[in-house]
Amino acid sequence: MSIDVQNLSFAYGKHQVLYDISFQIPDGCLVNVLGPNGVGKSTLFKCILGLNAGYKGRIQVNGKDLKGLSIKQRAREIAYIPQSHAPVYDYNVLDVVMMSTGNDLHLFAEPKAEHVERAYAALERVGVAHLADRTYTHISGGEQQLVLVARALAQNARTIIMDEPTSALDYGNTVRVLSCVRQLAREGLSIVQSTHQPDQAFLYSDRTLVISAGRLLAYDEPKAVITKEMVSHLYGVDVEVNSLYDDRIRVCVPTSEID
Repeated sequence: MSIDVQNLSFAYGKHQVLYDISFQIPDGCLVNVLGPNGVGKSTLFKCILGLNAGYKGRIQVNGKDLKGLSIKQRAREIAYIPQSHAPVYDYNVLDVVMMSTGNDLHLFAEPKAEHVERAYAALERVGVAHLADRTYTHISGGEQQLVLVARALAQNARTIIMDEPTSALDYGNTVRVLSCVRQLAREGLSIVQSTHQPDQAFLYSDRTLVISAGRLLAYDEPKAVITKEMVSHLYGVDVEVNSLYDDRIRVCVPTSEID
């Protein structure tokens, strides 16, 4: 089991954000987390990453209790891809990826040949090895996001957390990134990503987890979770859920926009 969350609650001081959340994510599973802004999705991710240490309940990552792991040990189990990444310096792409390979190095130690090879292999795995010598800040947003996926892969963690990875991408790059992420899940990685697009969950995810007001509303296959009632409850928009291609895909259509 990649992630096992049991009775998770968290508060910022007296402000309660998460309430008694429990779910399990198996190996090789792509999970989309749905929910409007401000309901606790990012707080949940920070708890799973060990950044919010004062939670109540239990979180296990790959069978290991999160609270018993050091920072280096957590880095061997779980990687994080933020919504956006703006480096201070103009690192080249290979250096950005290699930054994740140092969890087995001492402070100020120089990378070894194996770290360089691991970084190149990760870039090749997501199809952007040709960018290795380019400046990270001079490539497109979609290419940057794929480089961050490569960086997570080079970390050698079995689980990846992604915070709205396509929120700033155009349509083409969105498809490229999500297709890459889905393939990585097929290869055995467990990936959890937040999104505001139910259609993305239908097309790419194995399971959909829904959070509202800090509580877990649903966790199951997308077709079982994403209904017109659920979308209306979450986002205050009336939709019809339509089936396409012999129900291999479903889409949400806002009925208020149809004359």
